[in-house]
Amino acid sequence: QVQLVESGGGLVQAGGSLRLSCAASGSIFSVDIMGWYRQAPGKQRELVATLTSSGSINDADSVKGRFTVSRDNAKNTVYLQMNSLKPEDTAVYYCHAIVRPWSAAPPNRYWGQGTQVTVST
Repeated sequence: QVQLVESGGGLVQAGGSLRLSCAASGSIFSVDIMGWYRQAPGKQRELVATLTSSGSINDADSVKGRFTVSRDNAKNTVYLQMNSLKPEDTAVYYCHAIVRPWSAAPPNRYWGQGTQVTVST
């Protein structure tokens, strides 16, 4: 099993910054993809930004230029630096990882428990 433990959410004023962290632990051979999704009240979960182990980034247009995803492969940890936050960024942010427990195993998808980010006007 794999556990994803998130930290760093909270309340911030519009224009402010927050940094989220997520560490993966457990039966891990490799973490192919790590990143973040978010879900606002009444809306579907959506991609924020993900990062492959080789450094390829997939991020939403709504966060380009404001959010930066990064990872420490040695620590199986992913970060999300969020700048110039807007009220519409308010959501529960979920860490996401695609993990192989051993070299020949198929990858499995895991989710963190979620961390609330609230941006006030």
